[in-house]
Amino acid sequence: MSSKAIAVDPKNPQQFIQIDLPPLEMGDNDLRVEVKAVSINPVDTKVHQGAIKNGLDKPKVLGWDASGVVKAVGKNVSGFNVGDEVWYAGDITRPGSNASEQLIDYRIVAKKPQSLNWAEAAAMPLTALTAWEGLFEHLKIQEAGEDKTLLIVGGAGGVGSLAIPFAALRSKVKVIATASRPESAAWCLERGADLTVNYQDLVGELEKQGIKQVDYIFCLNDTDGHWDALGKLIAPLGKICTIVENAHPLDQNQLKLKSASLHWEFMFTRSMFTTPCIAEQGHILQQVAELVDAGKVRTTLTETLNGLSVDSIQAAHDKVLEGHMQGKVVVTF
Repeated sequence: MSSKAIAVDPKNPQQFIQIDLPPLEMGDNDLRVEVKAVSINPVDTKVHQGAIKNGLDKPKVLGWDASGVVKAVGKNVSGFNVGDEVWYAGDITRPGSNASEQLIDYRIVAKKPQSLNWAEAAAMPLTALTAWEGLFEHLKIQEAGEDKTLLIVGGAGGVGSLAIPFAALRSKVKVIATASRPESAAWCLERGADLTVNYQDLVGELEKQGIKQVDYIFCLNDTDGHWDALGKLIAPLGKICTIVENAHPLDQNQLKLKSASLHWEFMFTRSMFTTPCIAEQGHILQQVAELVDAGKVRTTLTETLNGLSVDSIQAAHDKVLEGHMQGKVVVTF
């Protein structure tokens, strides 16, 4: 049976179109999931812009966050059964979740939090994985003492909205988040930030608070624009992790003099290269689900659109492209 999807139109990549997907041919490690809700991330808009720039030879289904119900399991699958309610962030090398059904490797999937509805759950997986991997695998803030400081650049966005509570719950570091508007600052403080500063003058704003350097930096937007300030602020032997690609060469001199390290976080690495540790993403999502159901972490959903349609997917993309989202926008089917 075919399934419905919203895809980028190869004839006019600026536009989305509705298509019927052919029957899904499952792999041995796959789950076939009936998708109930998706959230839109900056990666969706970036991949769309890439299609506009480079062209397409066939329709491309975007979407890399979903919650849904397992309808079938591959022969190598363990830990999942038909009828399970799941959540996941997907694989950028495969057709996305803007579809009524999707195939997904079971190793990057977890049971969704029981306390969340479909929309609340779909808002979280990609940003949760990005935040968790950046903080605990790259920066390793869980090993730091309470005398250490973490600066999160972009605290009110999708990743920042989870990086703040993760850092507050699973480390001893002081958490500073950037926010340029009063409502964004309030959002960050509600989620566990100890302090907020305006990102438009990071060095000056931190100096006003008596802070001349920080031990860890998690950069969640505009690596190029913030790079000089990050180099000035990072402490000797400190660590910087960024999730945003640079458009221009990054001067490494300040990092070299301080023996500071730079880490890149790309949530799709494990699935893209089928790394030996690919199943770690499923384990992370299960831990996040436990934190949610324990009432320690809240969904980052802030807006819900309804219906799998060209209009709803386009509207969600437009909201992300505005660049001022607090939390996440989700489309329910």
